[in-house]
Amino acid sequence: MIHLRIKELLEEKGRTKYWLHNQMNIDYHNLSHMMKDETSSIRFENIEKLCVILECTPNDLFEIIPSDND
Repeated sequence: MIHLRIKELLEEKGRTKYWLHNQMNIDYHNLSHMMKDETSSIRFENIEKLCVILECTPNDLFEIIPSDND
């Protein structure tokens, strides 16, 4: 499973989900779904926005978590 490390990066920066929502200008519920790994895709545009706003690279943003089936 691919995990988006948005929550962890926000905590490291001392920022909130609401702050990120305002910075990205996307629907709050869509952001919540991304943060809870409840989405099956993410647009390159949103990956770029996240990286710019959170001052990170895509490598920092994504984490692969092995599933129980592996």
